[in-house]
Amino acid sequence: MKINCIAVDDEPLALEIVQEYCAKVPFLNLLHVFDNAIETMEYLRNNRVDLILLDIQMEDLTGIQLLNALKVKPFVIMTTAYDNYALQGYDLDVTDYLLKPFSFQRFLKAVNKVYDQLENETIVTEGKQLVTYAADTPGADYFFVKTETHIEKVTTSEVLYIEGMGDYWRIVTKNKRIMTLMNARGMEDVLPGNQFCRVHRSYFVAINKIESIERKHIKIADQRIPIGDTYQKNFFDIIEKKK
Repeated sequence: MKINCIAVDDEPLALEIVQEYCAKVPFLNLLHVFDNAIETMEYLRNNRVDLILLDIQMEDLTGIQLLNALKVKPFVIMTTAYDNYALQGYDLDVTDYLLKPFSFQRFLKAVNKVYDQLENETIVTEGKQLVTYAADTPGADYFFVKTETHIEKVTTSEVLYIEGMGDYWRIVTKNKRIMTLMNARGMEDVLPGNQFCRVHRSYFVAINKIESIERKHIKIADQRIPIGDTYQKNFFDIIEKKK
């Protein structure tokens, strides 16, 4: 399996080091390097990328601002000389946080995390385990997930919300709860974007199942779901359009 990645850093030496490290890892395919976030954003609009190796402190647009502007986020490994962004990185669901100068061994540990998570999302092929795949019929209202014992069909219209629990997601429907191994990106890919919204690092909600919104919480079926700062603007923009 190849991981298509890009590197973003406004320091030429830092980009050279990342390019050298990528060349040493057989499963990394470095598609492009950028010295600013604006060109990166334009590239991401037109190209599929699995992983961004992203610096934070850059002119015009920071790495944090870039991530906040993306509707669909690839895996992200932050590369920075500053340690005070770690908490923001956690909120943005980044895979790892590399503090410059970092060694090749530390870099390898970070990209291996991405490889392992992508491998867990593998669609059914010969000899590979199914984790999840969407229905291939246009407009179909279901998808499949793998539980510990079997593959289960999930009717999209019955889902109330989805809660992250470590390496697992708990899909809560009207009648049952289903646990499946998947990362956030895999969950975003399988859910219809016009019906679901991510409102927190650990929660997706079905928009039409929301009963009420109070300050920074959503109520769905007696469950109070927090709205994270990172996802607040996008969520309320969606709600505003629904009025």
